Amino acid sequence: MTDLVTPRLILSPMTVADAEQVAAGEPADGARWAPGYPSPGESRAARRFLETCAGTGDPTPYGSYAIRRREDGLVIGGTGFHGAPDEKGHVTIGYGLVESMRGRGYASEALRALLRFTRDRGVACVHGDTDLDNVASQYVMAAAGMRLVKQDAQLKHYRIDWDGSAGRE
Repeated sequence: MTDLVTPRLILSPMTVADAEQVAAGEPADGARWAPGYPSPGESRAARRFLETCAGTGDPTPYGSYAIRRREDGLVIGGTGFHGAPDEKGHVTIGYGLVESMRGRGYASEALRALLRFTRDRGVACVHGDTDLDNVASQYVMAAAGMRLVKQDAQLKHYRIDWDGSAGRE
């Protein structure tokens, strides 16, 4: 699997070795992690990825991705899938950035790349959710073309359907 490249970012598919390092919070020799990486969410995602690999095999390309800045290779967060598309062609995504890199458009850029990737692979629908008070994440999903479809006591749920016009940039 190759990297997903945007004007400012590289989304690199996570390997088992990468996930082990993220889960342990210890970068490999020569790895460049932004201060605060991995976040607790990234550590959970790495553990989920490792559990999937152990249980059903490597889910690539529907696994986890490190978000790196192109300018210096610094890992600033992560994005990826909660599993392969289901029988209806639906997939769930997640993303996160270290606090020091928020507010610069990186999350929007990474999410748009992931949405293009899913659309190009024929995925029918992408789901995502965010905490009720995470207005920035809500804005990122809405700006990328995802729409709010449900709200419960803890989360706002978003989705985008590829019907030939949804999500076109």
